[in-house]
Formats: sequence, C-alpha cells, structure tokens
Amino acid sequence: MAKKPRIVIIGAGMAGLTAANKLYTSSNDLFELFVVEGGTRIGGRINTSEFYGDRVEMGATWIHGIKGSPVHQIAQQINALQGSDKPWECMDGLLDEPKTIAEGGFELNGSMIEPISTLFKNLMDFAQGNEASKWCSMSRRLGNKSIGSFLRKGLDVYWDSCKDREELKGYGKWSRELLEEAIFAMYENTQRTYTSAGDLFSLDYEAESEYRMFAGEEITIGNGYSSIIEYLASVLPRDVIQLDRKVAKIEWDRCDSRPVKIHFLDGSFVLADHVIVTVSLGVLKAGICNDSGLFSPPLPSFKTDAISRLGYGVVNKLFLRLNGNRKPEELPSLQMVFHRSDSELRHKKIPWWMRRTATLSPIYNNASVFLSWFAGKEALELERLSNEEIINAVTTTVSSLLSEPHNEIMSDSNSNGFEVSFVDVLKSKWGSDPLFLGSYSYVAVGSCGADFDTMAEPLPTDVYHHHPLQILFAGEATHRTHYSTTHGAYFSGIREANRLLQHYHCVGV
Repeated sequence: MAKKPRIVIIGAGMAGLTAANKLYTSSNDLFELFVVEGGTRIGGRINTSEFYGDRVEMGATWIHGIKGSPVHQIAQQINALQGSDKPWECMDGLLDEPKTIAEGGFELNGSMIEPISTLFKNLMDFAQGNEASKWCSMSRRLGNKSIGSFLRKGLDVYWDSCKDREELKGYGKWSRELLEEAIFAMYENTQRTYTSAGDLFSLDYEAESEYRMFAGEEITIGNGYSSIIEYLASVLPRDVIQLDRKVAKIEWDRCDSRPVKIHFLDGSFVLADHVIVTVSLGVLKAGICNDSGLFSPPLPSFKTDAISRLGYGVVNKLFLRLNGNRKPEELPSLQMVFHRSDSELRHKKIPWWMRRTATLSPIYNNASVFLSWFAGKEALELERLSNEEIINAVTTTVSSLLSEPHNEIMSDSNSNGFEVSFVDVLKSKWGSDPLFLGSYSYVAVGSCGADFDTMAEPLPTDVYHHHPLQILFAGEATHRTHYSTTHGAYFSGIREANRLLQHYHCVGV
C-alpha cells in the first residue's frame, strides 16, 4: 500500500492552524498531517489572557473591518462576538471623549486638537491611496521615500498655510507651534503601533497604498481572539498538534523518498514530503544569519534578500490595575501630549519611553484595568523594566499630567493636584520571545510589496523537480496586501493548503 504524503506544519498560529484545518477537511484522509509548535500553547501571536478577572488580548486584538473578513465570519459562526456582558468590542478604543492633556497639566480643547487631527488623517488617507489633491501635488514635488518624511513635510506645508496667527495664550511655556508639533507626534506614535515601525522614517511611502483594509467597523471578539484559534484546531485529531517541539534545523532537497528532515532541539527528527513554515518574519530573519543553520542548504538569495529587506517591528501592550484609592471613573481616558525628550521644558521624572506612548485608557467604561501601547525601542524597554519601575513611571506621568497647570518649567515633584497610582501590571513581551522576536511586518524603506510575494514562493523553484513543494511559506509576512493582520495569516494558510491540494489533484477552494 502506497504511503501517504506527509505534511508537517511548523507553527500553531493562525496561518498554521488554518492550513491544517483546510488540508484535513478537504483531503479525505489523503495526507499524514502534523502541526509542530515550539511553545506550550496554540495561537502564536494570538493570546487571550486574564487580568484581575478581565479578559485581555496580549497579542492580536482587532477584526480589521467586518465586511469580507474571514475572521469575522468565523466569529459570527461560532457566536464568539457576544461572549460577555462587558463591552469588549471597545477594549482598545478610546472610550467616549478622551481628555487630551499636554505636559504641564494643560487640557486641550477641540479647537486646538481638531486641525492637527484632521491634517494627520488627511495625510494618511492620501498615503494609503485615498484621493486628496492638495497632498498629491506636494507628494510629487517633494519625492517622499518614507511615511515619516511625508508626514513631516505635510506639517510644514500646514504651517506655511497659516502664518501670522496670534500667539498662543494660557498654555504656560508652550508655543503654538511646539504644541501643534507635539499633538502631531501623538498621532505619529499611534501610527507606529498600527504599523509596528518603530520609526515612521523607516516605513516605505510608495508601498503604503498597496495595503488593504476591509470595510466596516473594527471590533474585538467577546469570547476572546483565542476562540477563533480553538475553532480551527477543534476539527483536528488529538495527535495532529504537537506542543513544545522546538525546531533546530530544516534539511531540505535531500536524496530521499521524503526530501525534508526536520530536526528538533531535543535531538529527535521527523521526515516529510512537504513542510509549511509559518514562523514569524523575525524568526526567519534570525534563521538566515550565517551562524543560525536553520535551513540546510541555506535558502536561495532571492528569498533571503526579501526576508532581510522587509521590516519587522515590536509592539507591546501594558495593562495596569488602578489602586483602590481611586474610583475607576475618576481617571479619564487620556491622550497624552509631551514635550520632546530633549526639551528643557520636560518633566524630569517622566522617562523617555513614556513620552512615545499616546494613550492610556480603561479597557471598558469604569474598568479598573487600563491599557497603553508601546512600539519600537520603548516597547523593548518595557520588556526589560521591572513591574515596580513601570508602576512608578506611569504613576508619575499620569499624576503630573492631571495636576494643576504650571506656568514654569516642571520641577521634579508634582504640585498639589490629582494623585493616582497603580498596583500591578501585565505586559506582553513579543520582542524577547524567541518564538516570535517581534510583533508583525511592514514594508521598510528599501523593500517593496513584491517582497511579500517573494516570501510566499515555495522551494525548490524548479517546477519539474522530482520532489516539488518541499518548503512552503505562510504567515502574515507572506501576504502582499493584508500583511500584519490575522486575516492576512488566515489567507496565507488557505493559499498554501490549496497549493498542496491542487498538487495532489484535490479540490482547493
């Protein structure tokens, strides 16, 4: 009796489990299928957790548009959207009307914020391919390489268009231009968490318009994002998913009836006809280093060049439990506007890594758990800091912002005003986790959307090879228009499963 083709999927995240689900349900038991996961749980960068009785998402959070999203379709199918009496769909949104506070304790009204908010939105809309003729001529004239440079040139054009305005009064040492730049920087910092680009000057301008969003609301999942993962895994026989199986090396193009040999850190190995690699771009970047030896023989240069060029950043979440000396409703949802780290006007005890976060918000109305987002260097710094250091820094920052306004440079101590403190923290650590080494991909300056297509190309490239489709690649970093998203990972898993189904003349949809 002929042996079944053996397919090994590396990684039990969205891409890997989607591929496994598709292969198992569509092949009529044609394949011998395994999913090997280096961690002790399934889900990958989807990880629903709990903090003081509240459900929180440590990784993927949003369904990015409900019209056409396969994630939303699954969530509806399994009744996962209304899994709680708490309004979880607001988890990471700013609830109601946030207070926008500038350093020094100055609350900003809408007339100060709205022009800069509109400017930033219009600039990003144009960069993402929406029509905005005013910026079209500027873009052609200035020849932008990065989103960061485009945004800052847009701010300069705005200032040129509204010269000779009266000087700002009532905001202490803040000048109008300094305050507008700081508000603009707040929106830039939010954009950094959206894209995972620690520096928007490293985010490619031309490729931004290729990114695609689904229409409709962006919502979270009442039962937790992990419910999607559990659904995908539920159809698989118990022995298909193997946890705590860390891959050490992938030998391919071997002269053997099964041309791929996967070595594990515990010394064991498995032979396969095909392997679908769904590890993160960060792991692939580490895996193509000269001393890594993850692939043997090494991946061809067209593949490693694409892996090297594409960007891959770190975004972390910080959840904080409010001290019981304050009622949750007393601490508003905050947008935070800071002086630059090198400014003489800055409060000396607010650390640099707090100055590049934009918001602090309860996870739902009157919740005692608050959430703040960090990207880039400050996200990595957050991973290094102790809980006590984090609590002290956030307490100092928030108490300073909510104290009475100062007309002089902030001293090292707070004035008499709003005192707030936190008692515990929960933080993600995607940057230092060796199974991920970051959060999600972006198009870096020097790369382009075509690099995602290159990432998705299977090996060997010779279509007449006697052992085709030995290594296939899936994951959010292999989708040209939906990179960085769970639905991009889902689509990639379907794509690679269909590639194998069609190879064996099954029906792939």
